[in-house]
Amino acid sequence: QVQLVESGGGLVQTGGSLRLSCAASGGTFSSQSMAWFRQAPGKEREFVASITRRGAITTYADSVRGRFSISRDNAKNTVYLQMNNLKPEDTAVYYCAARTAPSTSFNYWGQGTQVTVSS
Repeated sequence: QVQLVESGGGLVQTGGSLRLSCAASGGTFSSQSMAWFRQAPGKEREFVASITRRGAITTYADSVRGRFSISRDNAKNTVYLQMNNLKPEDTAVYYCAARTAPSTSFNYWGQGTQVTVSS
């Protein structure tokens, strides 16, 4: 059973930066694809970014490409989301997710961390 714990959320002004962390335990981290999703009030959860098991390939939503960067440290069982030039529309609860074989979708989720961007 994989457990995911996010941290690093908070309140920031427009144009500011935050780095989210997600610590994983209970599985083989290096065999898991990882991703960040977010859910704003009144909206459905949406994909933000993903990274393959060894970090070779990253994928981003159009809305964050060029501003956000996903990375991972397999030695620390941690995935990160560096968020720069934040905008009020980035306000959401951010969730870390893991995909373990043989699942074709992200099958483990953290509890989320709140990010609020003030205008």
